[in-house]
Amino acid sequence: MSWIILIFVLLVASIKNRGTKAKLRVSVVIPAYNEEKTVGKVVSVVKSLNYVDEVIVVDDGSKDKTAQSADEAGAIVIIHKENKGKGSAIKTGFDSSTGDIVAFIDADLHNLSKDQVENIIKPILEGKADVTKTKFRRKAGRVTELTAKPLLNFFFPEIKFDQPLSGQFAAKRSFLSRIKLEEDYGVDVGIVLDADVRGMRIKEVDIGKIDHSHSPIESLNKMANEVVRTIVDRAMEYGRVSMMDTLGKYIRMSILGLSLTSLGLFSIFFINRIPAWSGIIMVIIGTLIAVYYTAKLVKMSFGVLRRSDRKSPTVKSFIYMHFPILISALILLAMIFTFVGSVHVTESGISVQPASSNLVWKAENNSLPLDVRGPYTVDSALEEEYDILRVPVDVLSTLEVNYGDTIYIKGQNYTITPNRLGEDNILRIPADARTYLGLEVGTVLLDNNIRNTFKNLYVEKSLPIDGNINNSSIKQGSFIKTSDNDGRIVNIYIDEQKVATTKGVFENGTYSIYINNFKYKTIYVDEDNSTSYAYWGKYVIKIEIGDKTKSNMEFATSDEGKFLNLIFK
Repeated sequence: MSWIILIFVLLVASIKNRGTKAKLRVSVVIPAYNEEKTVGKVVSVVKSLNYVDEVIVVDDGSKDKTAQSADEAGAIVIIHKENKGKGSAIKTGFDSSTGDIVAFIDADLHNLSKDQVENIIKPILEGKADVTKTKFRRKAGRVTELTAKPLLNFFFPEIKFDQPLSGQFAAKRSFLSRIKLEEDYGVDVGIVLDADVRGMRIKEVDIGKIDHSHSPIESLNKMANEVVRTIVDRAMEYGRVSMMDTLGKYIRMSILGLSLTSLGLFSIFFINRIPAWSGIIMVIIGTLIAVYYTAKLVKMSFGVLRRSDRKSPTVKSFIYMHFPILISALILLAMIFTFVGSVHVTESGISVQPASSNLVWKAENNSLPLDVRGPYTVDSALEEEYDILRVPVDVLSTLEVNYGDTIYIKGQNYTITPNRLGEDNILRIPADARTYLGLEVGTVLLDNNIRNTFKNLYVEKSLPIDGNINNSSIKQGSFIKTSDNDGRIVNIYIDEQKVATTKGVFENGTYSIYINNFKYKTIYVDEDNSTSYAYWGKYVIKIEIGDKTKSNMEFATSDEGKFLNLIFK
């Protein structure tokens, strides 16, 4: 029975613990500069709250007994040897604190009460806010009304706080650790702006009447400068300036027009799923927008330049601002020149065939894994070259053939030959072959369409020979396919010396071996067959069908051509 009671007690404790939230540590940071008369009272009020875990006073280079008064009141005291500013003191205090919630209270408050401090901290403790700031009744407020509020209304109109520069605030450490704390009087408004942009829950709490030490006009001037700098910096950082100025609007709209035009051209020629008419509409609308706003931009820019006394800095500034639109214009021009250069005039009409080079991954070549190929332009054969195909060297790699190989087109054999000097991307094909392949002079072929153009054509390839077999050669017959399939590696040995290797796709069936153009024997190839022998004079020939591989060439069967033809001289 005792173990049942124990389990029941544990369950009850577990349920209670589940409903209890972990205690959040609270730190209070008090920046102080020559505040020996009031800092002790402020520390005492804060320490009277039983949920405050630490009170840190940062003496920012005071000349009086501020540090001594804070220490006697029970605060942790950190001393700056020289005055660095309120923001710097707040940053030092925050870096030294350990609380999950950090509150910041001025040291010069004459009538601070326990309830006022609670109003600042409690909303965050209760999960109702991420950041709290205060508003209160006071005599001063000139910097807020004359500087901060007008700027905030212009750049951050969504912020509607009564006193954005209240001076007393609190926030979660997780938020404060991710933002930049200003090192001067801009720290208050900087925190508010960062919190607003990041979507933090900000609560402005009313703490009633409070008395600050009255600042001289010189201090207010410094405070106003620092507040203005912080607001303007944040406006630039968060894109509020470029969203509002006229020049920025013209630049954005010009880029929009150029981008829309480029998208329309691209969709017309490359995106099949988008109707051509929608691409044409995009081009028209984009062109109108680009022309209209670029004209306004040019007019305004020249007006500013004309009125500027210092031309060089102004020009540099304009280049920096206008750089995005220049890049967009260059992209559009590049596309237009590409399309214009791809115009082909034929007897049937005018066609535009934009083409580009292809990047080809050469897995078997470790020295240069990427190869740039094409596009290729079809041209007529040279005079009296009726049985010759002149092709670029990149086409050899794509078709997996070599110069000197023979390709059969509609029963006619054509020898593959190098291009003439300066014709690196020209395909010279005789008229009969062009007709059969459906090509015209001027047709542009992408590299990835070459195999499709020559698909299912029979090729007799000369295999590279390793070793010396008396200037003999080996030819292999196969068909060009458009995609990789499961194939086999074929090794050829003469007198136990491997002299050649090739690869291709086998179909279960018979394959002919020729010697000196005469059929010597026929072999049957299936999954189990691996080795065949042939003999010619003193030579022992072994054909070994080896490991599996991928290939887009298909070996010719007995009724289609010559699988292997060994020529002995």
